[in-house]
Amino acid sequence: MNKICFLWLILLLSVKAMAQNDPVSLHLSSARFSEMIRSLETQTPYKFYYLPADTDSLLISYSGTNKALSQVLSEILHPLNFRFSTDPRKKIYITRDAFILTEFRDIHVVKKDTSTALPDVVIHDFLEAQPEDISIENKVFEIGSKDHPAKGEKILSGYIRSKNTGAPISNATVSVVGKPSAVQTDAYGYYSISVPEERSTLLVTSIGLRDTRRQLVMYGSGRLDIDMTDQVFSLNEVVVAGERGNQVKRMQMGLEKLNIKTIKQTPAVFGEADVISVILTLPGVQTVGEAANGFNVRGGAADQNLVLFSDATIFNPSHFFGLFSSFNPDAVNQVELYKSSIPARFGGRLSSVLDVTGKEGNRKKLSGAGGIGLLTGRVSLDGPIGKKTQFLAGARSTYSDWLLKVIPDDAYRNSSASFYDLNGQISHYANDKDAFYLTGYASRDQFTFENGITYGYRNANVNGKWKRIFNGNLHSILTAGFDQYGFNIADRNNPVNAFDMLYSISQSFLKADVYHQPYERHKLNYGFQSTLYTIRPGRKTPAGEESIVIGKSLENEQALESALYVSDTYEVNDKLSIDAGLRYVMYNYLGPRSVSYYLSGLPKSPETLEETVNYASGKNIKTYQGPEFRIGLRYAFSNQSSVKVGYNSLRQYIHMLSNTTAATPTDSWKLSDPHIKPQYGDQVSAGYYRNMASSKVETSVEVYYKRIHNYLDYKSGAVLLMNQHIETDVLGTEARAYGMELMAKKNTGKLNGWISYTLSKVQQRTTGEEKINNGKYYNSNFDKPHNLTMVGNYRFSHRYSFSMNTTYSTGRPITLPIAKYDFAGSERVFYSDRNKYRVPDFFRMDFSVNIEGNHKIKKLAHSSWTVGVYNVTGRKNPFSVYYVSEEGKIKGYKLSVFGHQIPFLTYNFRF
Repeated sequence: MNKICFLWLILLLSVKAMAQNDPVSLHLSSARFSEMIRSLETQTPYKFYYLPADTDSLLISYSGTNKALSQVLSEILHPLNFRFSTDPRKKIYITRDAFILTEFRDIHVVKKDTSTALPDVVIHDFLEAQPEDISIENKVFEIGSKDHPAKGEKILSGYIRSKNTGAPISNATVSVVGKPSAVQTDAYGYYSISVPEERSTLLVTSIGLRDTRRQLVMYGSGRLDIDMTDQVFSLNEVVVAGERGNQVKRMQMGLEKLNIKTIKQTPAVFGEADVISVILTLPGVQTVGEAANGFNVRGGAADQNLVLFSDATIFNPSHFFGLFSSFNPDAVNQVELYKSSIPARFGGRLSSVLDVTGKEGNRKKLSGAGGIGLLTGRVSLDGPIGKKTQFLAGARSTYSDWLLKVIPDDAYRNSSASFYDLNGQISHYANDKDAFYLTGYASRDQFTFENGITYGYRNANVNGKWKRIFNGNLHSILTAGFDQYGFNIADRNNPVNAFDMLYSISQSFLKADVYHQPYERHKLNYGFQSTLYTIRPGRKTPAGEESIVIGKSLENEQALESALYVSDTYEVNDKLSIDAGLRYVMYNYLGPRSVSYYLSGLPKSPETLEETVNYASGKNIKTYQGPEFRIGLRYAFSNQSSVKVGYNSLRQYIHMLSNTTAATPTDSWKLSDPHIKPQYGDQVSAGYYRNMASSKVETSVEVYYKRIHNYLDYKSGAVLLMNQHIETDVLGTEARAYGMELMAKKNTGKLNGWISYTLSKVQQRTTGEEKINNGKYYNSNFDKPHNLTMVGNYRFSHRYSFSMNTTYSTGRPITLPIAKYDFAGSERVFYSDRNKYRVPDFFRMDFSVNIEGNHKIKKLAHSSWTVGVYNVTGRKNPFSVYYVSEEGKIKGYKLSVFGHQIPFLTYNFRF
C-alpha cells in the first residue's frame, strides 16, 4: 500500500532532470537514512521525497566537506542501488528499482533494463501543473531596464492572487531560493522583497495552493503580480505548505494564525464554523464557561481584547448569549491572534488583538456559498462589477424559536430569541498604484422573555480604505471609519413600572499606516491614529400611560485618543533579528460634562462629595499620556529551531462595567476620567520553537509574566446601570498573571491537528482606600491554572473526514458561604474571602463528520454535510454555583448551560 501511495505521489509531481551543484558537508557514522536527509535539507533549498519502507533499515556512514550535492548523493545512493532525480521546483526524488520517464505531453513508465545504464528520472506532475503553468515557471522575467540597469538594492513587489477567483492571497510566503529570509503578503495579497541582481528564482507558497516559481533577472526595482492555483494532494500527503516552519521563522512571538479551512474543521455547538470557539482551543486563551460572551487571554479580562473585523472594532463579538460568534464564516478569510509582541500599529487594549480579515469578492465570475443548520442559515454572494471592481455580500440569521417551544418550562416556551448579521465589501483597483475598499457590518440580537422583559443589542460598522503604492519599497493605507455598539432593555411585566432604557458607545477614527523598506534588512512601519469616543451612558423613560417611572438621562461622555507610532524590523544577520517599536499615546477627556470631586484620602461616596464642576463643550477636562514600548528578539539556531524574547507595554482608556463573571449584552463601557485612571499593563515573554519530522510537526513552549494596573473591581452591591457617580462604586486593582504554554501542531498527513496545554495563574488585589481581602492578592474570576485542549482531524478519503475536539480545564474561582448565623430572627450566611473556592473541573468532548459531495468540476453547486455531537459524554459542567433560601433553609445549586449531548446537522453549499 505504501508503494502505491508513493508512486501516486510521484505521478503528481513535476520533475526535470538537472544537476545539483550546491556545496554540502556531511559527516555521518552509522546514521539513519532520515538523519542524512534532514542534514541535506537544512543545507540546501531542496526537499527530498522517498519511501520510508525502503530506507528504514539503512545505516549511512559517509564523510565529505564542501562537495557538490549531486556528487554526495551519487556516492551514497548508487552503491545501495538507489537513484535520484530533481525537478525545477527544487524537489529531489529517491527511488529503488522503478523509473518513470515522461515528456510534458505524455506519461511513460520505463521498466528496468539490467543490460543498459539506467537513465535519470524525469517525472511530470500531470494533475497539478497545466502546460501554461510550467511554461510561466520556466520563463525568465527581466525586471527593469537592461540598457540602463539601476545601482544598489533591487526591490520586487506586487500582488499574489488566486488564479481561479482573482482574490488576493494573504499570508503567502515569498522567498528567494537560496536565501534564508522570506516575506509574507499582507491582508490585500501585497508583497515587497529584496532580490539579488544575478539570476534568481522566486518561490511562492501558501496553504492549500500549489507552490509556484518565477525566474528573475533584476536590472532594477519593479513589479510582478503572480497567480496561484489550487493544490491537488494525494491522500497521504496533505501538506499545509504555507504554514510549515513559520513559527520558527517569523519574528512575532505569541502570534497564532488560522485560516478558514481550519476553523471549519473544528466542531462547534450547533454545527456552524465559529471563530471564537476555535480561538478557545489555543494555548493561553480561556473563557469563564460555556456560552459566555468574550474570551480571556493570558489573564486579561474580556474587555482587554481588541476585536477587529476588516479594521472595524467589534465591541461584542457574540450572538445568542455567546453560542455563536459575530463572524459569518463564509465572509472570513483568515484570523490572527496576537497574545504578546503586539505590533506598534495596534493600541487601545491590554491583552490581545484578534484581527479577523474578511474575504474579497471573486474577480473572475459570480460565485456564492451558504449553509443551513438546525438554528441558523447563512448565504453570501460575490463577483465582479466591471473589470476593476468586485463585491461581496453576506447575511446570516436564526430561526431558533422552534427550539424554545419544545422546552417544557413555560418560561422558555413563551419566549423568543433571534439575531442576524449583514456584511459587505466593495473593492476597486483604480490602477496599478491605487486601490479603494469600502466595508460594512451590522448585527442585531433580540430576546423577549415570558415575563415581558426584552433585551436587544446591536453592532454597526463602516469604514473606507485607500491603499497607495508609491514604489516597490513604500506603500501606505489610509483608513477612516465609524463603529457603534448599543443595547436596549424594555420591561413590560407590570404596566405601573414599565420602562425603556437605551445605551450606546460609538467611535469615529482616522488612521494612516506606512510600510517602508529603505534597505534589504530594514522594514519600517510608522503612522498615526486618532479616535473620538462618544458614550451615551443611559436614558430611561416610562413606557405607557400607566407607568409611574420617572425618566432619567445621564450626561454623555466623549474623549479623543491620538497616537503616533514607529517600528523597525532589522535582520542583523541570517540568525539574529530585532523588532523594536515605540507608540506614544495622548488621551483627552472632553466636555461638556459635570465632574464631582471628593475629599482627599477618604473613600468616594455621597458623604465625601466636596464640589461639582461643570465643563463646557470641547473643554479638556483631563489629559493622560505616555509611551508604549514594543521590543522583540529572535535568534535562529537553524532552519528548524529558534528562540525569541519580547517585552511590550500598553495602555487602555476605556473600561467595561460588569459585575458578572461572564460578559453580558448589558455590560456598559466607561471612559477614563479624573477619577477612573487608564489601565496600564506590560508583559515580558520568552519562547523556544522547534520543527520536527521534516517540519511536519511544530512544537513550541512560551513563558510569560504580565502586570496590569488600574483594572476595575466593584464594591458589594455596586449599581452599574444608570449610575451618574460610578466612581463611588468601583475599586482600582492591580493584577499579575504568569504561566507557561505548550503546543504541538501537525499540519500534514491524513491525521492532523494540535495539542495545547496552559499552566497559569491570575491574581489581583485592591490598591485604593477600600480593600478586598485586606488588600491581599486573590484569584481573578478567570484564573484557571490548568487547561488542556486536543484538536484532531482525520481524512478517510477525499469525501469523508472526521474531527474531534477535547477540552479539560480547572474550574473557575467562586466565593462561597462558609457559615450561617441568626440575626434579627432570620438566618444569614457568612461568605469566604473573595474567590477562595472553585467550581468543579470542566471537561467536554465534541466530534463531527464532514461528508463532501462528488468532486466533479462542472457542477451547478458543490455541497457537503456536517453531522456531529457537542458534549459527547453529556457531562453537566457547572457554569456557576449559587445559593437560595427555600423554606427558611439555604440550599446550593449548580448551573449547567449544556448538561446533555447536543446533536447537530448542517448542509453547506458553494457555487
